[in-house]
Amino acid sequence: MNKKLPFLGIVLSAGMIIAACGDEDTSNGSEGSDSEGAGSDLDLVEPGEFTTASSGLYKPFNFTEGGDLTGFDIDISNALAEEMGLEPNPITTPWETIIQGLTTNRFDAIIGSMAITEEREEQVSFSDPYYYSGGVIFVREGNTEITSEEDLEGAKIGVVGQSTYDTAAQQYTDDIQYYNSDVVALQDLAIEGRLDAVITADVVGFEAQNAGLEIEMVGDPLWIEQAAVAVNKEDEALLEAVNEALDAIIENGTYDEISEKWFGRNLLDVDLEGVEILK
Repeated sequence: MNKKLPFLGIVLSAGMIIAACGDEDTSNGSEGSDSEGAGSDLDLVEPGEFTTASSGLYKPFNFTEGGDLTGFDIDISNALAEEMGLEPNPITTPWETIIQGLTTNRFDAIIGSMAITEEREEQVSFSDPYYYSGGVIFVREGNTEITSEEDLEGAKIGVVGQSTYDTAAQQYTDDIQYYNSDVVALQDLAIEGRLDAVITADVVGFEAQNAGLEIEMVGDPLWIEQAAVAVNKEDEALLEAVNEALDAIIENGTYDEISEKWFGRNLLDVDLEGVEILK
């Protein structure tokens, strides 16, 4: 298995959308006129806009701060929209029904840290991965009863419903507490007697630790997840445009700037040798 992502840098011209107002075709003598009507060949929920969904509850990837939706996922969504010559329109929707929202055309894509799985691939199409993250176990600081995944047998585990962590927890126990936010689950974990463990992404747990929660990671990652953009299965043109835009922002350094901003490192720069990739 390759140690690094096999992305080829395909640089797209960042053409500006010409508003559909009935004007005659004019280039005004400017370069980039070949990009006129960028995105017009895409079947979008709102013409000229790239409407993307996340839960808005997954800090630091997508969350609300000061009334504004922000986070790594949101910045990636905005960068992809700009690269495709579209206006970004990120929205929030409950995670438990986010795929149904996509398949009923409430938005164009899911950019909300959705991991690629075989089950999900039956319902949607995924782009190339836009980051890697480990699924890990967190316990309350000082917990000596759970020191490995084997100790999860029969434990009370907190997870977000319909997530890959939910599926993992079901392998160990029937005593599962469901949340609509990983952050809330980790907050409960820090309170003695609420939960035995939480399974979530490593970076989410580390962010909670940095915020002062008294929790700690147990063992090595259970697996590595590939987070990708999800689009409707029949929307091949949008999938191609997203992959081209993703290649472009990786090649031109935009991706690295966004990842460094949120995590101090590039989330695609991961050694995958010998690591189980969730699928």
